Amino acid sequence: MDLEPLPFVVDPLDSLYPGGPNARTDGNTMRSRELSELKWSEADVAELGAGEIPMDAEATDEWSYGDVEAGFSAADLVIEEHSYHQSLSHQPLESRSTMAYWNGDKLYVYPSVQSTNRSVGPMARWAGVEPANVVLINEFTGGGFGSKATGYVQAQIPILLSKKIGKPVMMRVTRRDETAFGKARPGVQARIRLGMRRDGRITALEMHVIGDSGPYGRSGDHMNAGMIGSLAYQPIAMRIRGTGVYTNTPPRGAQRAPGGVQSMTMLSPIIQKAARQLGIDQVEVLKVNAPVGQAKFGAPGLDGEQGNVSSAFAREAIEAGAAVFDWQGRVQRSGQRDGSKVTGVGVALSTFAAGSSGVDGLFVVTPDGRMQIQSGIGNLGTGSTFDMMRVAAEGMDIPWENCEVAWGDTSRHLPWSAVQGGSSTTHAHTRANWAAVLDARQKAREIAAMDLGGNPDDYEVAGERVFRSGNRAVGLSLAQVSRRAIVLGGRYDGHELPEDINSMTVTAATALAGRGLMGVAKDNFDEGGRRMSFVAGFAEVELDLETGDIRLVDYAAGCDAGTIIHPKTFEAQVFGGAIQGFSVALSQKWVYDRRWGLLVAKRFYSNRPPGILDVPHERPMQWRAANLPDPFNPLGAKGIGEAAQGAGSGAVVNAIADALAHEGGDFFRSPITRDMILTALEQAPIGHDRLSAHV
Repeated sequence: MDLEPLPFVVDPLDSLYPGGPNARTDGNTMRSRELSELKWSEADVAELGAGEIPMDAEATDEWSYGDVEAGFSAADLVIEEHSYHQSLSHQPLESRSTMAYWNGDKLYVYPSVQSTNRSVGPMARWAGVEPANVVLINEFTGGGFGSKATGYVQAQIPILLSKKIGKPVMMRVTRRDETAFGKARPGVQARIRLGMRRDGRITALEMHVIGDSGPYGRSGDHMNAGMIGSLAYQPIAMRIRGTGVYTNTPPRGAQRAPGGVQSMTMLSPIIQKAARQLGIDQVEVLKVNAPVGQAKFGAPGLDGEQGNVSSAFAREAIEAGAAVFDWQGRVQRSGQRDGSKVTGVGVALSTFAAGSSGVDGLFVVTPDGRMQIQSGIGNLGTGSTFDMMRVAAEGMDIPWENCEVAWGDTSRHLPWSAVQGGSSTTHAHTRANWAAVLDARQKAREIAAMDLGGNPDDYEVAGERVFRSGNRAVGLSLAQVSRRAIVLGGRYDGHELPEDINSMTVTAATALAGRGLMGVAKDNFDEGGRRMSFVAGFAEVELDLETGDIRLVDYAAGCDAGTIIHPKTFEAQVFGGAIQGFSVALSQKWVYDRRWGLLVAKRFYSNRPPGILDVPHERPMQWRAANLPDPFNPLGAKGIGEAAQGAGSGAVVNAIADALAHEGGDFFRSPITRDMILTALEQAPIGHDRLSAHV
C-alpha cells in the first residue's frame, strides 16, 4: 500500500488562497449540488492577509433586497466589523448508541435517535430492506440537539454485524468518538457592515460569511445567518454573500437554531455598539427594528418577493422580558464598580423556525370510552411526545387519565409524524391532532344523527358524550359511539381511510381498524407563512477586571411562541436553550493543533458544555410570554426551543460588551474567555489573527 500525505485544511480561509490546500481532492466547496473549487484573486487575498474578508470577493451564494448603498448613505452611522463564531460539538449526554437484531428478514433496532417514525426510512435504507421490515424501538433519548434527527450512519455497524453473525449487536461510542464524528455546528467567519439612523432604525446590512462545512455535505448555516438577521432586525436594505468551505475537521450538521445562533451572537454586539454610539437604549433599538405581523424576511423568491412569517409579536416579547427583568432598574447598574468587579447588562432578540405542517393525526376511541392516541414523534425529554397528544384528548373532552399514548415503538402502529427537531412538533402536532379531532367529532355527530334523528350539525361533543345542542339528555356516550362505529365499519372505524394521509399512517390505521371510533386526518390547515418564534434574552453579568472572570448574575426572557400549551415544558425549553447559549458565549470551543491537524479539545473538560454552576443561582431565572395566538394554528401555538439559545448567547455577549464599554474594548469573537478579556484590557497583542479558526 502506497500512502501519499496530502495538505490538510483546518481554517476555511486557508483554502481560499490561490494555490491553497483543499480538504478534498475534488474541490473545496459546493455550488448548488455540485462539488467545485473556489479560490480568491490576489487582490482579494491581499485584504485577507491584512485580516479582512474581502466584501466583494467571489461567493457561491448570494441574495439581496432593496438598495444597499442608498441605505448606507441614509444612515447617520455606519459600522464595519469582522466576527468569528466557533464550531460547536452537539455534545449530547448520551453518545451514539444502537442495538440491533434480526428475526428473519425483519430488523429490530434500538437507536438513540430524536425522531421515531422519521428514522425508519434511513434505517431501512442502510439495512437494505423495506421500511415495513423495520421495527424501531426508542422510548427515551439522552439528547441530540440536531445531530440525531433521523438517525446516523454509524447505526449501520450493529445492524450489519448482527445480520452477519445472527446475534444481537450493541454499539455505544466513546465521548472522544462522539466528538470526532457526531457532527457539529458550523463555525463562521464574517465581515459585517451596518448602517443605522439616529432613531435606531437599521437602514442597511451587508454581510460576507464564510462557513466551515467540515469534510462533506452542504451546510447552509452561513446563509441562514443572514436570513435570521433579516427577520430579527428588518433592515430596510440587505445584501449577503457566503461560501461554505470544506475542512478536515468533524462533519457538520444542524444544531439547535442552525445559523440562527451564529447570527444572533455575531450581530447583537455590533447592533448594540452602534446603539451606544448613537445614545440609544439597548431595548429601544430592538423594538424600533422588530418585525410586526406577517413580516417579510429573507431572500426574495423568483417573483422578486420575500416570504413572510405567519405572525410576529416580537415587540410584545421584548416588552414582556424588559418588565420581568426590570430593565430600567438594571440599566442604572450598568458600569457600577465593586472593587475590581464591574456590572454589565445586555439584551438580544433571537428568532428561529417554530413548526412544520402536513403530518397526520391518529387516535381511536375504544368501546369502553377510553382513548388510544398514536404518537410517532420521539422523546427527547421535551414532553412533546405527550403534551401534543393532550390536544386530541381535550378536543374530544376525554379526561387525560382515560387516555393511553402509544409511542416509542413503531410496531404499535404510529402515524406519519414530524421530525423531532427544529422546534417542529408543537405546531405540527397541535394542527395534526386537531385535524383528527375534527374528523372524529364529525363521525360522532353523524352516528348520533343516525341513531337519534336530526342532522349531524344539531349535535356537539363534550363531557365524553355527543348530544343534541341545547338538550344534553338526547345523546350517546362516546363508548356507545365507538361500539356503533365498529358495527357501521367503513370510515367510522378505520376500514376506509382518507386518500391524502401518508402511507405510514395508512399502515398504522389499517392495523387499528375495527377497534373503535377512529380519528385520522392530515393537517391541511392554511399556512399563512413560515412559523417563527421570538425570544428576547436579558442578562446581567459581573466582570472581574483583575482576573477576567465572568459571573452571570441573572437572566430573564420575554417570548413570543403563540399560545402556551404547557408552561412547565415551555419554561424548560426557554431556560435550557438559554443555558446552551451561555456556553456559546463563554466556554465551548474547539482547539486544533495546526501543525498536525489534530483536535485537542475533544472531551467535556476541554470543550466545556454548560453545567449547573454556569446558571445564575442568586435568584431564579424568569420568563414571561406575550401569549398571543398564531392565527394559522387552531390552538394558536408555535415551538420555542430554537430561538431560546440565540437569546441566551446574544444577551450574555452584549452584557459583557456593556461592562467593558466603560473600560474600553469590544469583542466580536466567541466564546469570550478570561484570557481574551485580560489581553484586551492590557491592550496586548492577541497572538493570532482575529479571524483564525480553532485557536
